Amino acid sequence: MKRWLRYLAFALALAFLALTVVNASWLASEPKGSVKLIAHRGIHQLYDHAGVERDTCTAGRIEPPAHDYLGNTTRSIARAAKLSAHVIAIGVASTADGEIAVFDGPMVDCRTNGTGKVRDLTMAELKALDAGYGYTADGGKTYPFRGEGVGAIPTLAEAIRAAGRARLLYDFTGADPAEADRLATALREAGRDPVAARDGFRGDPAHVARIAEHFPGAWAFSEESAAACSAAYRTWGWFGLVPEACENGTLLVPLDRQWAFAGWPNRLIARMEEAGAHVVIVTPREDGRLGGLDLPEQLGEIPASFNGYAMVEDGFTVIPALITRFDDRSQAEIDAAQAALQRRRESR
Repeated sequence: MKRWLRYLAFALALAFLALTVVNASWLASEPKGSVKLIAHRGIHQLYDHAGVERDTCTAGRIEPPAHDYLGNTTRSIARAAKLSAHVIAIGVASTADGEIAVFDGPMVDCRTNGTGKVRDLTMAELKALDAGYGYTADGGKTYPFRGEGVGAIPTLAEAIRAAGRARLLYDFTGADPAEADRLATALREAGRDPVAARDGFRGDPAHVARIAEHFPGAWAFSEESAAACSAAYRTWGWFGLVPEACENGTLLVPLDRQWAFAGWPNRLIARMEEAGAHVVIVTPREDGRLGGLDLPEQLGEIPASFNGYAMVEDGFTVIPALITRFDDRSQAEIDAAQAALQRRRESR
């Protein structure tokens, strides 16, 4: 072998050794605390993600119901909090009379017996709708929740009360940046300081920019900013660097790609804590978007030392699997949930 090749091989070996030591998770201090679960929509009806697009009516393709909770209602939020969800993600949209409604999506046509945009209806008009009207698991043959959701669309203040001590992640469902201003006003009127409460915000970049003006230091991110942080760290993290996109940002880690993030988990967590960033574990979905845990066994894929967040879709089974002491489900509820889990496993 030529001398320069030996030098090159030696240099590459040294570089590999250095990068291995720099990113060694076991050399970093073990983080304090444990994983924190984000209950998406509280407790809600799961649906088939195959072929779903942004305008697909997901209420029309739910799984056979294992419980009678409708997402983004006070009953759903309160049950998630009682099961001990650390954070509850709720959809927020402004109404025609300037209030903030908690609802999933900018249109009411899919889930309710109404039509039109949330922002074109008053809160009273939203309260008059049946929030369970459009849910079906058999292509429209039966609608198990019709008549059960009249008056169930809550105001922001009602959702805050239902959440109790749980933190909230406000998910903007509309595209108007002014909704951030209205939400900020509603939070102040409700006496909720999102920085002190350690709440979060998720929306378009324009929403995030407006929220930063109202609540400096609040956790706020967009899909774009989180994707930018994750992509940049997958490259530069191997060199021990935290990219600028992650400073005070949000890093999304797909459950099946933890290996792609340098220093996972302990070293990465230490870096992100120093940068003021939040780390959230998510799951890839068939529609190409990112979702949350919907099987209890997925908790076993998260390292025991991970103290960041994990998005959860099926809070009715995943939360009690992690936090058993607050599991107040009846035996009938447990049996129904287990049957739903088995159907879900068999469909994959």
